[in-house]
Amino acid sequence: MKVRIGRDELLTGLQRVQGVVEKRNTMPILSNILLEAKQEGAEIVATDLEIGMRGLYKATVLQPGGVTVSARKLYEIIKELPAGDIELTAGDNNWTTIQAGKSQFKVVGLPSAEYPALPAIEREGLTPLAGEGLLELIRKTLFAAGDNDARYILNGLLVTLVMTEKKTSLRLVGTDGHRLAVAEQEVSKTGSKTGPQEIKAIIPKKAAQEMRRLLEEGGDGEPLIGFTKNLMIFRKSGLLLTSRLMEGNYPNYQQVIPKEGGRKISVNRTELESALRRVSVLSKDKANAVKVSFGSGKMTLFSSNPDFGEATEELTARYEGEALSTGFNARYLLDVFSVMDGETISLQMDTPLSPCLIQEPESPGFKCVVMPIKI
Repeated sequence: MKVRIGRDELLTGLQRVQGVVEKRNTMPILSNILLEAKQEGAEIVATDLEIGMRGLYKATVLQPGGVTVSARKLYEIIKELPAGDIELTAGDNNWTTIQAGKSQFKVVGLPSAEYPALPAIEREGLTPLAGEGLLELIRKTLFAAGDNDARYILNGLLVTLVMTEKKTSLRLVGTDGHRLAVAEQEVSKTGSKTGPQEIKAIIPKKAAQEMRRLLEEGGDGEPLIGFTKNLMIFRKSGLLLTSRLMEGNYPNYQQVIPKEGGRKISVNRTELESALRRVSVLSKDKANAVKVSFGSGKMTLFSSNPDFGEATEELTARYEGEALSTGFNARYLLDVFSVMDGETISLQMDTPLSPCLIQEPESPGFKCVVMPIKI
């Protein structure tokens, strides 16, 4: 294999796959990328057996072929090289020579034949989505999904694609048992030709993170998404991301969302966020516990720590009703506020220990629930 490619083009390709390659080395080849020189350009492939990414990049192919090399090392080398063309040559023993100007590197490779194959994908059956809409939905739900949660299914996002005859809307749900985020919006004006249908799938958090990264790059062309029995397919301007779906039953999140009509307080989001950051400085380390009280026309935050002291802050708020005091993990509330964009937000709960519903008038499709803690 021998291929000539621009440094920036190659760097973009390598940057995209860094999140996919397997860090924990169960199989050495999974920390490698597959680089294939084909007639139409250079293809860069990465997989951890759950998630796979494939992209085609502009290159001059001098000799077709393929090789697998360390994704991390190749990225570190290319990052340090100046702009210009780079020549990559793989020898018979899979050692790969990287030549750029007066710099030359030789890196150990493994045969391309040993690299796990990515599933073959048809273009049919993929639904076009508005990129900004999908990015927004991921941003608003990803934080709530579990991280290495013992309940395996909570380490993913529940994706529901609802297609009517006139439009397609997408709903994403993330929860780790302590907080829950639901975001829904119309993503396409085209509907289903065969009548209404609903597709539900649970995708791993890592797959959602990769989709988010690709969407943040912007670029032309609407992304496409589709699901087969056990696979999610995501396409965006020449890039293909596939992910295995998670198997199991997602918790019935609808049950947790409080119905409208509890005690509701409206408050300025940025003021509450700043006050919460200040007060939580003196909260007990692990639980980040902050006491939150609703009172007539005000909201009070209080934290105390026997080793350091205590903090209190009062905010103006719209509230009419009986006084209510509860406690929250400040970190959970701050995570919610960080994905909200409105000026005013509302918090609603029935009793000091019932779930708290957080919403903003600007995005009716977004709901967040945080469980209180005993203080």
